[in-house]
Amino acid sequence: MTTYDTQVIVAGAGPVGTVAALNLARRGIDVVLCEAGPDCAQDLRASTFHPPTLEMLDELGVVDPMLEYGIHAPVYQFRERQSGEVVEFDLSEISDRTKYPFRLQCEQHVMAGMLAKQLEQHPRAEMLFNHRAIAFEQTDSGVELAVETPYAIDHVRGQYLIAADGGNSIIRKWLNVEFEGFTYPEKFLCLSTKVDMKEHFENLSYVNYISDPEEWLVLLRAPSVWRILLPAPESDADEYLLSDEKAHRVFSNLTGDPNTPTQHRTIYRVHQRVAKRFDHGRVFLVGDAAHLNNPLGGFGMNSGIHDAWNLCDKLEACLANGHDPAAFELFGRQRHQVTHDFIQAQTIQNKELLEVGDAEAHALKLERMRAIQRDPVKRREFLLNQAMFRSLEDAASIT
Repeated sequence: MTTYDTQVIVAGAGPVGTVAALNLARRGIDVVLCEAGPDCAQDLRASTFHPPTLEMLDELGVVDPMLEYGIHAPVYQFRERQSGEVVEFDLSEISDRTKYPFRLQCEQHVMAGMLAKQLEQHPRAEMLFNHRAIAFEQTDSGVELAVETPYAIDHVRGQYLIAADGGNSIIRKWLNVEFEGFTYPEKFLCLSTKVDMKEHFENLSYVNYISDPEEWLVLLRAPSVWRILLPAPESDADEYLLSDEKAHRVFSNLTGDPNTPTQHRTIYRVHQRVAKRFDHGRVFLVGDAAHLNNPLGGFGMNSGIHDAWNLCDKLEACLANGHDPAAFELFGRQRHQVTHDFIQAQTIQNKELLEVGDAEAHALKLERMRAIQRDPVKRREFLLNQAMFRSLEDAASIT
């Protein structure tokens, strides 16, 4: 058995955990990052980085290689599949607000891997792969985390513990905190292909939300593939959803070519859930451990990184000046309220916009989008909101 001593423990080496750990290390704080897997998980779940998140990553000195690797997507579109109508928004209109007036399309594991490599070389950080968090004990002065390795149960002792261990967070479960909300009845199917979708659609952007009474979908470009996200009835068997028959049907409807080859086929269950409390003494929930939402808008990973950034400010102050429960209660209030008021509400609204349902109600929603696009003032506010600047401002205003 090995015991590690540090100032802050981070569980989970996804995008949120790696940002938290590197942010702390660069502030001169000793940190140990424990990850259950042998590396940063190679999945395609999140791939959109919003402008304020890029500004944060710039402060960590990691944004340049991401910009070089990723795809710059200033324009995103809401498309009507049957009529072909496009309502378009361009983030270059807020170039006076940010040096990154675009979404960056870059797979989350690429960014997490870049940060993990920096952590492995940083003198204030310890990067522990194949160390799965299994339990913890908290006292008035610190936290001890038990981690399972291939050969033993090791322990990590620190003053604070950040739980960035995902939607199935074992730390949240040990805290016995309510994870309030719901799970969507339908499944979500993600297909990816190297075939260029721009060859099949006129003036297609890199990020597209496509509304349709039969089957809405999200079509977006990642550096390696085009990704197609669409709903599927809960009654459809997983075997069918992952089958050639299903892929042929999707692409036949989408491009007219049923034989389009795919690189990945993945089924997700999607949730709208928020932990009742993010701060628990010296233990803190961030990212998917604290909140889950549908992927429409690309807010989930970004809001998790914003959680971590907010928390690191409080941790730095308390490690320098002494433990202050009020500082962490403020973190909890700020991030919990923004998650409820913006992240959850906006992602639900985005999904409702794509679901046609009642024709009259959908026509009203579409006209609201047209009105926003036509009005320069409303359009700018919409862009600042969707780019997540307003949610950060709202959080900062909470005292």
